[in-house]
Amino acid sequence: MKRLENEIQLEYIRASGPGGQNVNKVATAVQLRFDVVNSPSLGADLKGRLLRLAGKRINSEGVLILEAKRFRTQEANREDALAKFHELVRKAGEKPKLRHKTKPTKASKEERIKEKKQRGAVKKLRQGKTRIED
Repeated sequence: MKRLENEIQLEYIRASGPGGQNVNKVATAVQLRFDVVNSPSLGADLKGRLLRLAGKRINSEGVLILEAKRFRTQEANREDALAKFHELVRKAGEKPKLRHKTKPTKASKEERIKEKKQRGAVKKLRQGKTRIED
């Protein structure tokens, strides 16, 4: 994680929300930028999962942009942004479980057929011959 810390860029911007008159004067919101695509610290598989997980927070150049403006202080927002980033990287680090193909059991097949026959019978009952032939 220390290597990732060196690649993170933090930018302080003015935030909307709570803060009173202070909100117009002080840049308390934090914008964290991390170049996922060109990061030497991440493996290819981790990059792929991170790009997929981040979704709209990745721009066209492959830079992850996280904003934190929940708190009134710059320090708290900075820690919030870093926590969000570390959580995202942690989630991306979890390898997805491989799906093993399974076949339906004989009982489940029979149950399915039974339900289909029942449904067909209900529909058959609805088809009453109401047409009068001359």
